[in-house]
Formats: sequence, structure tokens, C-alpha cells
Amino acid sequence: MTSTSEKRPARHRARTAVAALTSAGLAATGMLAFAGSAHAADTLGAAAEQSGRYYGAAIAPQFLGEADYASTLNREFNSVVAENAMKWDATEPSRGQFNFSGGDEIVSHARSQGMEVRGHTLVWHSQQPSWVGGLGGNDLRQAMLSHIDGVAGHFAGQISSWDVVNEAFEWDGSRRQSNLQQQLGDGWIEEAFRAADAADPSAKLCYNDYGTDGINAKSDGIYAMVEDFLARGVPIDCVGFQSHLASNSDLSTYRSNLQRFADLGVDVEITELDVGGSGAAQANVYRAVTEACVAVSRCTGVTVWGVTDKYSWRSDESPLLFDGNYQKKEAYQAVLDVLNGASAEGEGEGESRGGDEATAYQPATWRESGHATP
Repeated sequence: MTSTSEKRPARHRARTAVAALTSAGLAATGMLAFAGSAHAADTLGAAAEQSGRYYGAAIAPQFLGEADYASTLNREFNSVVAENAMKWDATEPSRGQFNFSGGDEIVSHARSQGMEVRGHTLVWHSQQPSWVGGLGGNDLRQAMLSHIDGVAGHFAGQISSWDVVNEAFEWDGSRRQSNLQQQLGDGWIEEAFRAADAADPSAKLCYNDYGTDGINAKSDGIYAMVEDFLARGVPIDCVGFQSHLASNSDLSTYRSNLQRFADLGVDVEITELDVGGSGAAQANVYRAVTEACVAVSRCTGVTVWGVTDKYSWRSDESPLLFDGNYQKKEAYQAVLDVLNGASAEGEGEGESRGGDEATAYQPATWRESGHATP
């Protein structure tokens, strides 16, 4: 199977230039670490960076003024994604009238800290502005394409990877019967990816979904789509696995699922990780997910869906690495140990994690996404 890096080298050359800017920013803020260093890193972002990965958090701009929130974010993470600030309803509340204030604030904060920004999400069946609901046929198509062009174009060069399309599959592996699917037919996802490619050639383009944590009917359906896209030259670079989990989640095929997508020639990212529970049981799930990512060379990083339990969409389940008082949990140490272990195991393996310069992961510039619920 021909990889996307072979089909579209210009995209990857652009990404390499963006990567250089990020590496410089991380070095300037003291966050850049290297495999083979004598001491284990003591923060999540620095530990992940040692093996060429990111460890990020979903954030909301209204919390950046809270001292504990900002200090924990700035200390621990080298990547961010917006919970809601870049979704369709937030960025285009009226047709053709864009509002980038929240997204711009997040990007500005990330740049000031040398962080990457993931983009989330350009097209989703949920959180559409009210004016979209009444559109049909070609009018809806043009609205979707104009939205992608407006948002991805505005942030072009500042986003490492975009979740171009979010949650477009049902549990049985069929297409979700959203307004987009019903009005535009099977081609709408491809159209969205091609539009995103045109609007921002430097960003990696991802498909993102939940309930795909193992090999099952849903992940099979997405796998078939990605395989088809690659065979036909549709621009897709990565697949995001949300991973909203519980302490008793079945992760028996988690790693092999990531690997089979990577074997197609795309990167894989853990995009919205949170784990309901506490203590050793919660820590074990976080550990297993992190071990799976570092074991797959094309798993470029992990994003937890929030900084603190206090503001989590699952706050009653205490799903994050920091509690409501910003204290580290047992799961935090489990993740940190795995990330540091990945660096130690990678010593002497050379610069490339996945092949030649075009296909190896290289940390990008700044990241941003918007998604507060799955």
C-alpha cells in the first residue's frame, strides 16, 4: 500500500518546516528533551518529547485565567486542543460570519509556551449552528466547504493536525445517518478532507471517533474507509482514537488495533483520553493505553480530555490525571513511568521512529481542537 507521505510529499515538507519551529520553541522554554538523556523527565510533556511524541490536554480559554489551571497546563503538557472553541457553532454562529476569538486565545497561549495545537473539529453532526439544520443538498455542501475553508484557512500553519471529520460512523460500522450523510451521500467525508487539504496543506488531516478502542465492527468500518482513501489518493494522514474509558474497559485488542491502522500508512493519535475510576484500577488503564501508544511507532501522542477533574465533562467519575485540587493521582505516575521508559528503550535507535524523514513522526508547531463531549 502506498503511504500518504509518498503520494503528497509537499504536505510533509510543509509539516517539517512547522516542526522545526516547534522544536525551537520547546527548546527556548526548556521543554525539549532527547532520548538517551541521563535523567528521567519529571513532567508528562517532557517525558513524551523524549521519544518524539506529545502529551496534551483539551482546554477551554475561560479557565486560562485560573492560576492553578494555567500553571498545571504549562508545566505538564506540550500540546493542547480546544474543547469547544473551534467547533462549527463557536466559529461560525451565523453563515459567513466567523468568530475566532476563543481559538485565537488558545493558539496564542500555546505559542507563548512552545506547545503544539491540535485542531478539533471541522465537521461534526453535533454542535452545528442552528442555521445549518435547515440546509439541504448543494446548499449544505457549499456551507460545509466554506466553513472548512474559513476555519482551516484562518489557522493555517498554526495547527499540527486537524480532526477534519468527527464521529461519522455507527457502532455496526455503517455511516451515521446525520444531516450530512442524508443530504450529501457517501462522498461528503472525502469532500471534507480534500477541502481541508486545500485550506491548510501543512496540517496533518485526521478522522476521529469514539468506541474504536479495539478491533470491532465500528473500527472495521473506519479501517475500510481509510484503506479506500489511501488507495485513491484522498488526503488523510492520521486516525484519532478518542478512548473515553472505564476502569474495567476491555483493552485486549487496543494495541493491535492501533498497529493495523499504522500499518496502512497513517499516523494514529489518542485524542480524548479519560478513564472513569480511581486508584490502581484507573492507573492500570492509563498505563495500558500509554504502553500501547509507545509500542506503535506511528502513534504520535496522547491527549487527555481536560486538565482537572473539576472541569471534566465526566467530573462525577474523576477521570483525569489531576483531581479537583490539581493534585497528581496514581494514574499520573503510571503514565510518567511509561513515557520515561519509552525514552530509555529508544536510546541508540537513531532519529527516525517510522522509516525515512517523510514518514517518521516529527513534532509539529502548535495544536488546537474543540470538543468537550464525545
